[in-house]
Amino acid sequence: MAYYLAADGGTESLRVRIFDLAGTCLASVAAPYETKFYPGARAEQDPEDWWASLIKATRGALHEAQIDPAQVESMAFATTCCTVVALDAEGRALRPALMWMDVRASAEADAVLATGDPALRINGAGQGPVSAEWMIPKALWLKRNEPDTFARATTICEYQDFLTLRLTGERVASLDNAGLRWHYSSRNGGWAAGILRALGMEELVQKWPARVLAPGEVVGTLTPRAAADLGLPQSVKVVQGGADALIGMIGLGVAQPGQLALITGSSHLQFGVTSAPLHAPGVWGAYPDIVYPDRWIVEGGQTSTGSIVNWLRRFTGGTLDLAEMNAKAAALPPGAEGVIVQDHFQGNRTPYTDPLSRGAIVGLTLAHEPHHVFRAIMEGIGFGTRTILDAFKAGGYTSNEITVGGGATASDLWMQIHADTAGLPVRIPHSPDAPSVGSAVLAAYGAGRFASIDDGIAAMVKPGRVVDPIPANVAAYEDIYARYKSLYPALKSALGGAA
Repeated sequence: MAYYLAADGGTESLRVRIFDLAGTCLASVAAPYETKFYPGARAEQDPEDWWASLIKATRGALHEAQIDPAQVESMAFATTCCTVVALDAEGRALRPALMWMDVRASAEADAVLATGDPALRINGAGQGPVSAEWMIPKALWLKRNEPDTFARATTICEYQDFLTLRLTGERVASLDNAGLRWHYSSRNGGWAAGILRALGMEELVQKWPARVLAPGEVVGTLTPRAAADLGLPQSVKVVQGGADALIGMIGLGVAQPGQLALITGSSHLQFGVTSAPLHAPGVWGAYPDIVYPDRWIVEGGQTSTGSIVNWLRRFTGGTLDLAEMNAKAAALPPGAEGVIVQDHFQGNRTPYTDPLSRGAIVGLTLAHEPHHVFRAIMEGIGFGTRTILDAFKAGGYTSNEITVGGGATASDLWMQIHADTAGLPVRIPHSPDAPSVGSAVLAAYGAGRFASIDDGIAAMVKPGRVVDPIPANVAAYEDIYARYKSLYPALKSALGGAA
């Protein structure tokens, strides 16, 4: 028997799962790490925590699966994107990593847009905005605000690339991450040299990994040190993965033009597959070849979703019982009896791309209880997804269903709310752990077990259930959605863009 190790480096933990060729998960072990939050919507993590968590979770999964480590043929992993790290010549972090949700580089994002470079076509057809979450704004922030760190950095890369370096000793970037967040284009000259030249930091190209590999390509095998740390043989192939949500598309089986993936977790991401380029206001992409050869991906995203539920738990003293909240919230009618939540607790990714926008809870009375706010959070996130689907449609992309993976699938109520606010059926595969399943498909493909990623999907991704929209709820949400949409311009004016 051969087995495949998949790692999913998320916002709150790194999870390792072990799969067989039929897509059956034999073990699943998570190791948490800390995120530190600071004023100005800043968020940081220690890269050494990622490596320690990978070791702990890998050893735990091998023990749980009760398999011979020599039977692990290959591994692949997905991580948060764009979580930026600056490394010295020995591969050690010079400072904590700037998390994907960190939007301190908003001024630098404006500077990137001001270059007017053709590479900006993936940012709303060149109209922008450019997100402060992306690689070049964050690198420019480092150069402007921590010039010594920037100068000393031999490598500036992502969480994904940090693990690849530790595992193989190779400085390699993923085409998936680079094409998604670095303004790299495999079909238009690679690196966005024009943007860097206009910003006066051409040297960044030398700090980026020289090799760029597509998902499914083999990076190399484990170094002796990595093999010893993980408890695996050196022969294990390390196969290129990428951004957790994009690799999650593979795990959901979303591969053909017209299909749409919704990846849930601390954030939500929406990805559609197209057979041709598409660039439109309020839409990111389309990105060529970043998941599948000769296919493009259009993107939308919500910066804070599941993290808002976690916020509510912290806000209420950590005593919130999610099962109880789901039951009470499900008994409420659509609209949570007048409470509406704007889901921009960490800014807005799309369609507004506004890092200074903020969350809001409106319509509260003394009669409202925590479960009203709980339901309104779910509905606000559903409405945020709807604004993205509307932007897709205006840009020329539509789908007749949504395939969902991630943590939100554990809530039947949330899935029903997504179906009702979008007015579309929601498909949930047998395994909602999409980034891990997708990583397992890539690991097996990279090991030569399948002729294509599509063949791997057919063999390893199992169908699940469908949640259909309830017509009465769809109708009820139309008026509430209109009120939700009115909040953004009103709050932007009232708050004056204050962070």
